[in-house]
Amino acid sequence: MTLELVPFLKQLLSLPGLSGNESPVRQVIADAWRPLTDDISTSPLGSLHALRHGQGAEPRPRILLAAHMDAIGLMVTGIKDGFLRFTEIGGLDPRILPGQPVTVHGVQDLPAIIVQPSDRLIKPQNNGKPLPMSDLLVDTGLLPDEVSKLVQVGNLISFANPPVNLTDDALCGHSQDNRASVAVITACLMELQHIRHEWDVWAVATAQEEETLGGGLTSPFIIRPNIAVAIDVTFARGPGASDWRTFNLGKGPTLGYGPNIHPAVHKRFKTTAEKLDIPHQVEVMPRHSGTDAYAMQIVAEGIPSMVVGIPLRYMHTPVEIVSMKDIERAGHLLAQVIAGLTIEDVNTITWEDTND
Repeated sequence: MTLELVPFLKQLLSLPGLSGNESPVRQVIADAWRPLTDDISTSPLGSLHALRHGQGAEPRPRILLAAHMDAIGLMVTGIKDGFLRFTEIGGLDPRILPGQPVTVHGVQDLPAIIVQPSDRLIKPQNNGKPLPMSDLLVDTGLLPDEVSKLVQVGNLISFANPPVNLTDDALCGHSQDNRASVAVITACLMELQHIRHEWDVWAVATAQEEETLGGGLTSPFIIRPNIAVAIDVTFARGPGASDWRTFNLGKGPTLGYGPNIHPAVHKRFKTTAEKLDIPHQVEVMPRHSGTDAYAMQIVAEGIPSMVVGIPLRYMHTPVEIVSMKDIERAGHLLAQVIAGLTIEDVNTITWEDTND
C-alpha cells in the first residue's frame, strides 16, 4: 500500500515524543521508512537511521538527510493539592499555555488542561497580564490522593490538540517542528523508489535536537557522510513577522546560506531548484542556523552541510502551521539533488566553490 503523506504527517502530529523520549514517534517513522530503505536501526542515543543503497560503484559516497523527531513539551516539577506544577522542555512562551489540552504521561496517560487562577486570585501587579509559567498549573480533574498514585515529579506532559486542516494545503498542529521535516524526508524516499541514484542515502530522524543537538552530533559521527543536510522549519511570514528573517508560506522551501552552510552544497541545491522550476527562497543565515546542521558541520574533521527550511507560522506553540506544498516541493528537491549526484562529484565539494 502506498504511503499517503498527509495522513502520515497527521499521525506524527498526534504522537508524543518529547526531547530525550522519542520512542513513541520513532516506531511510527521506522514503520514508514522500512519499505522505502534497505536497512534500518536505532543509534545508541535513540536516533533512527535508515539506509537506502545507491547504484554507483563501491565505495559509494554518502549523503545524510536529518530531521529531528523530538518535540517540545513540559515536565512535572511539583504536585500540590492534586495540581501539577511544571517546567518547559525545548522552549515555550507561557502566554500560549492557559487553556491548552495536554496529556500527562504518568503511571497511565491522563487527559488534562493547563489552567491559571482567576484574576481576583493573583497578585495585583499581574492583573490582566500573562502569567509566568511558575504560576500556571495542570489540572487532571482527579482528587489529590488519586493524582499522587498516578503522577510523580519528572513525568512528561505533551500537547494533546489534534491536527487540523485549515485549507486543502495548510495544516495546523503541535510538533510540526519538526515532524513536518520528517514528512519531507519521507516524500524524498518515496520519490527515490522510482529514480536511479549513485550515492548511498542515509535518512536520519534525530533525537534531542530541541535540548542537546545530541542526534546531530552523534549520527554523523557514526555514518561519516560526505554531505549532511538538515531539514528543519523556519519562520513564515505572519502577524508581527514580516522582515528579512521570515518567508512566504506556500512559496517553496528555503535554502540556507551562511557560515553554517557549505557554499558548494548550497549552489548544488539552488541550481537544481532553478533548473527544475521548483519554487524556493534563499534564507540568509549570518550566524549558526539553529538546526542540526550547527552540530553536523563540526563532527569529526568537518562535514559539508546544508539547511533546507519549511516555512512555519507560530513556532514553538501548539498551533504551528505549514503548507503541504512546501513539504512536497522540499521532498522533490532533495530527491532530484540526490539523483544528480555522481561519484565524481565528491571531489568538487570544496569551500572555494562560492560562485553562483
